[in-house]
Amino acid sequence: MEAHLNPASRDFNLDQLRGKEVGADTVASLVQTPPMMAEWRVLVIRDAQGLSNPARTAVLEATSSCPPGLALIVSAEIPSKSKAKFYRELTRAALDVEFGAVRAGDAPGWVMERARTEHGKSIEAAAARQLVAGVGTDLGTLDAELAKLSGYVADRGEIGMEDVREAGVAVAREDRWEWFDLVGERRFAEARARLDGLLASGESGVAIVAGLGTHLIRIGIASAGGQSALSRVLPRYQQWVSKRLLAQSRGWRPEQVERAVAALLRADHLLKSAPLSDRQVVEELLFRLEVDPAPAQERAA
Repeated sequence: MEAHLNPASRDFNLDQLRGKEVGADTVASLVQTPPMMAEWRVLVIRDAQGLSNPARTAVLEATSSCPPGLALIVSAEIPSKSKAKFYRELTRAALDVEFGAVRAGDAPGWVMERARTEHGKSIEAAAARQLVAGVGTDLGTLDAELAKLSGYVADRGEIGMEDVREAGVAVAREDRWEWFDLVGERRFAEARARLDGLLASGESGVAIVAGLGTHLIRIGIASAGGQSALSRVLPRYQQWVSKRLLAQSRGWRPEQVERAVAALLRADHLLKSAPLSDRQVVEELLFRLEVDPAPAQERAA
């Protein structure tokens, strides 16, 4: 839209529709409307998965014989495993850009960036993680909650943990990322004490082991290669965790991380094959990690 619209004539040359609210006649009419006092006009159709079959046909006809001066933008959330001809034809006829679902590990970083760029607020890392843990990774929902929180804090520039709680956001009983930090900081007794809360928050043993595996491998990279190595492997929305991981890496030697990953693999096998509860397997894993002393403990001995 920004690339094709002249701000002076934007109101005359922009139409925005939603799939469930528009018929074939409307699409066909707007496609043929020429620009007014400008080189381009833009037609945006959102939620195209809701278009009727006649309206879908009208969209495809527009892509095969697009009038001069028309930028047609179509967005859709394609249903899982859909084989509809409409999406295949649209992909072949247009510039196709796919936006995958945000990963759980990226969501807190996205929240922090969105709060700063769109709402003019900073948000504590712990508050961003609690927001994601409470409402999930749907970006629309997260942005709506950020808007509420921005209004709640009013003139204050930062959104904190208490703001998230007091504003009525559903808060998970246990923060999975904070729990991983406990293990990274070798606070194993605390991690065991909070394990029941983590499992009660909906985390499975397999998910805990997988997440902890990522966390410990990153600690190993930081231990072996420092800040530069860690920055190369962290995705864009997870760069903010580098300082925390670097601090935790001082408690681990690279060979310790290798042994920890082997213990995680063992735990994964047990979770998938042994008649043990998730709690028993993860608790036993924590004891295994604890008996491998940290470098500072070895020097003291």
